Amino acid sequence: MGAEPLLRAAVESGAQSLLIKAGDVFRARVHGRMVRLSETPFTPEDTRRIALQILPEEHRERIDQITDYDFAWELSPSARFRVNILRQQGSIMVVMRVIPWEVPTIDDLGLPQALKDIADLDNGLVLVTGATGSGKSTTQAAMLGWINRNRRKHIVTLEDPIEYRHRNELSTVTQREVGADTASFRVGLRHALRQDPDAILIGEMRDAETIVIAMEAAETGQLVISTFHAPTAIATLGHFMAMFPGDNEELVRQRVSESLRAIVSQRLLLRKDGQGRVPVVEVLRLTGAVQEAILRAESQSEIRRLMQQGDQYGMQTFDQHLMKLVRADIMDYDVAKAAATSPSDFELVMQTLSSEEEGGGPAPGEGPLF
Repeated sequence: MGAEPLLRAAVESGAQSLLIKAGDVFRARVHGRMVRLSETPFTPEDTRRIALQILPEEHRERIDQITDYDFAWELSPSARFRVNILRQQGSIMVVMRVIPWEVPTIDDLGLPQALKDIADLDNGLVLVTGATGSGKSTTQAAMLGWINRNRRKHIVTLEDPIEYRHRNELSTVTQREVGADTASFRVGLRHALRQDPDAILIGEMRDAETIVIAMEAAETGQLVISTFHAPTAIATLGHFMAMFPGDNEELVRQRVSESLRAIVSQRLLLRKDGQGRVPVVEVLRLTGAVQEAILRAESQSEIRRLMQQGDQYGMQTFDQHLMKLVRADIMDYDVAKAAATSPSDFELVMQTLSSEEEGGGPAPGEGPLF
């Protein structure tokens, strides 16, 4: 059996990622869970043959030398894939992540409306963070899609590999793939500054030099959107500032407070109806109060308090979004409580909200909890 019928069937089953490994059956991640899609294990010859079918032609001759290789592959009209070919226990393994043809919208994904306001910014740095597989690239694509449909801009993307393909709409979109169109993120970003961009998407900031160039772009008038590996918005602040070379902490805090516009951190959790997963999103905006807190090196709890109280700016913590999803009957209470930053506080606030609803609302003079 060729690779294409196998992969089409997997996509039709709702798979988000596919694992093809010698000695194991065909497995896929569906709604966040690994499921079996076959009964017969692959042999090393099977996985090698499948890898040869999807590898770019110019790399097929060196398949036996490949240990790790990333690329994008199209299976028209089913889907595109982000592919990683690797070697494990001496044989070829293929991991494929499904990328839909159409760029999803912020509304399609159920993301906070604040992301539209963030995408509408004219300059500054926006970080989209979360664990691997949390949907960062999809959120980035949705934000670019918003700019593309609503603003007259020149958008330049640097990706490894290119995932979502953006059609030119109200904006024009230049997409460059690291390795094929430019040597590296660092080189591509340095040249992007000379390509008349209004907005720049960096698939990933992997080193201090790329971060410094991204900050320079944000400081000189471009909107820069990139991913960063950190679990929460507040953790992102600490990890990001630690990436800057030198030991002038005061200068780093000043540059970050002036250039950073927002941090969007997300996770994916199961929906209550079992039909897929829903993004749980934490949003930190760099308001004047948050900037001052960064400059004064305030504690994490102080910045979290500003997030909790920043609903008018579209800010929210993970726990606040979990509460909204439970109250909207989108997420099961037990799933949300288990995922909460503080399960005990989550339970207490949810009980308080239930009591207020039963009693006709908050006591006089009390404001909303979120």
